[in-house]
Amino acid sequence: MSFALPRPHLTPSPSGPFAGAGAGAGRRRWRDGPTPVSLADLTALTRALAEEVRSGRHTATVDATSRWSQRLHADAYLDVWLIGWAPTQAAELHDHGGSLGALTVVRGELTEWRWSRRRVERTDDTTDGGSASPVLAAPGPPGNVGPGLRHRLLRTDRGAAFALGHVHDVSNRGLDSAVSVHAYSPPLSTMSYYEVDGDTLRRTRSELVPAGVPPE
Repeated sequence: MSFALPRPHLTPSPSGPFAGAGAGAGRRRWRDGPTPVSLADLTALTRALAEEVRSGRHTATVDATSRWSQRLHADAYLDVWLIGWAPTQAAELHDHGGSLGALTVVRGELTEWRWSRRRVERTDDTTDGGSASPVLAAPGPPGNVGPGLRHRLLRTDRGAAFALGHVHDVSNRGLDSAVSVHAYSPPLSTMSYYEVDGDTLRRTRSELVPAGVPPE
């Protein structure tokens, strides 16, 4: 199944995120989700739209009192948001319900803390530039570590993709404002929130996400 975004200035080129979307699993770099849109599609779409923001097609605002957001697109498969982050603004530790997601940083830097169930090798590198390499939340000597929060710094033009079950928070811990593009498929309908107790992730509540309400 192939489809395109309806607004011309939001439609990527034929080689963009929706070229052949749904045509077959062999075209995708990640496992399929609940809609014809894959994680690879979402990643490519947020990168394309981030470039449009940088070129002036979409205007982003940063509000020092609350996180600013603007919906760029919505349909049965997709929800796309432009979000402005003042320093210290953050999203609570959460999942995305039954939706896949991706983000790309337009400008500035964002920090993602994500829950990992896997045992990984401790590293002294605390900024991986948005790569997939896990980074330990707490300092310490090299060695194996168990489940817990890992963090990565997402710099300009870098981003992250969120498979089903991905639990994370995103924050602006820098001195300058940041702007990012986020896409979800299907559109967010539920989100659960969590706290970490030692090496255990505990869900504290779940909420419905009304249509048109920005992700929190």
